[in-house]
Amino acid sequence: MAISTKIAGIGHYVPEHEVTNNDLTKYMDTSDEWIRERTGIQSRRYAKKHENTTTTLGAEAAKIAIERAGIKKEDVDFIIFATLSPDYYFPGCGVLLQRELGITNTEVGALDIRNQCSGFIYGLSVADQFIKTGMYKNILLVGAEMHSMGLDFSTEGRGVTVIFGDGAGAVILQPTEKENQGILTTHLHSDGTHAEELAFINPGSHGGYHGDREKYGFPSEDKPGGIYMTQTMLDNDLIYPNMNGQLVFKNAVKKFPEVIMEALNKTGYSTTDLAMLIPHQANLRIAGFVQKLLKLRDDQVYNNIHKYGNTTAASIPIALSEAWEKKLIKEGDLVCLAAFGSGFTWGSALLHW
Repeated sequence: MAISTKIAGIGHYVPEHEVTNNDLTKYMDTSDEWIRERTGIQSRRYAKKHENTTTTLGAEAAKIAIERAGIKKEDVDFIIFATLSPDYYFPGCGVLLQRELGITNTEVGALDIRNQCSGFIYGLSVADQFIKTGMYKNILLVGAEMHSMGLDFSTEGRGVTVIFGDGAGAVILQPTEKENQGILTTHLHSDGTHAEELAFINPGSHGGYHGDREKYGFPSEDKPGGIYMTQTMLDNDLIYPNMNGQLVFKNAVKKFPEVIMEALNKTGYSTTDLAMLIPHQANLRIAGFVQKLLKLRDDQVYNNIHKYGNTTAASIPIALSEAWEKKLIKEGDLVCLAAFGSGFTWGSALLHW
């Protein structure tokens, strides 16, 4: 029989500290009404500084997924870690997670994926290929973020800062020969035309190469070295994430439906067959637009952005884990996962639970 890739265990972890929209008014000129109207977010979670990292958040989610899969940490034979907020510039969080979990087997490989919002979908697709070829039997895929350490809490940064939160989700992926179970298809896309419109540009090694040197805060004269920070970058808040919200929204509401329908058409299903769509939790307005366009019922779409904000690579596994815990997804259900984000990159995965 054909081998498919199933989710054998799933878990998520969010920090205890809840930060409401009203809490953010202490740091910037904003309001609960302003944030809700634009994003649908009511609160988000922030991890403790000096105690947590993206890796430690991911480890907590991973422990739950491993336990629910009925395996031991020593059974994990490959690690995939998706994040845009790594502990270090390098090495990546994959090896740090291996160490954090106490996995001492050096036969285990660790792969880091930097596809931001679509990172979990990309990781799922990569894992699916490894499982189907028989290379690995127990892949640990983690999506985790600790955004709170890198946000601009001034009024100038509110358009980005109010959106993001911390958290982690994880799955254990295994082969299965069972009918009506496992990943049916994955679809990955990218378009780097507008890469800088949703980006964390500085510090970096580009030296202003991809655009106006002055715009990115680099001096006009050449200097040795590449990864450095100038006073211009600091003075003009160029060391924080930036986002062209209107452009991102315009592209997201186009690409989300396209990539969802791509998965359904590939497998011969329709939107009426979907038990659950779990979109990347980018913006409640985007999710609502997609739901309306595809004519999906409320019970066919799961959103939790109002509680956690946008946790980028972690948002899909967190939402999927919550939906499963609430028994909104049962064995055999047709589930679609979809994401769009920085790069731009976007993708979808269709699976039978």
